[in-house]
Amino acid sequence: MADWFRRNGAVITLTLHVQPGAKRCELVGLHGDALKIRLAAPPVEGRANDALLGFLGKLFDVPLRQVELRQGGQSRHKVVAITGSKVTPESLLNQ
Repeated sequence: MADWFRRNGAVITLTLHVQPGAKRCELVGLHGDALKIRLAAPPVEGRANDALLGFLGKLFDVPLRQVELRQGGQSRHKVVAITGSKVTPESLLNQ
């Protein structure tokens, strides 16, 4: 099993390494035991976190209210929980 996500019932918990200030929002791949994501938003006033949650909501095809930042509000290393998605985390790496 992968180290960068866990599934507990309807909840998928992701371990992320986030790089704000990129040209566009995109999945990069694995970075150690985390999934690396580049964000087009700057790390100012929570804008990168808002962009991250929106990006993950689109990737996992769930409304924003089902995406929750659990850890790492001020850090590049974040833990995010997604509830009720039918998208499997493994499928994201194959895009």
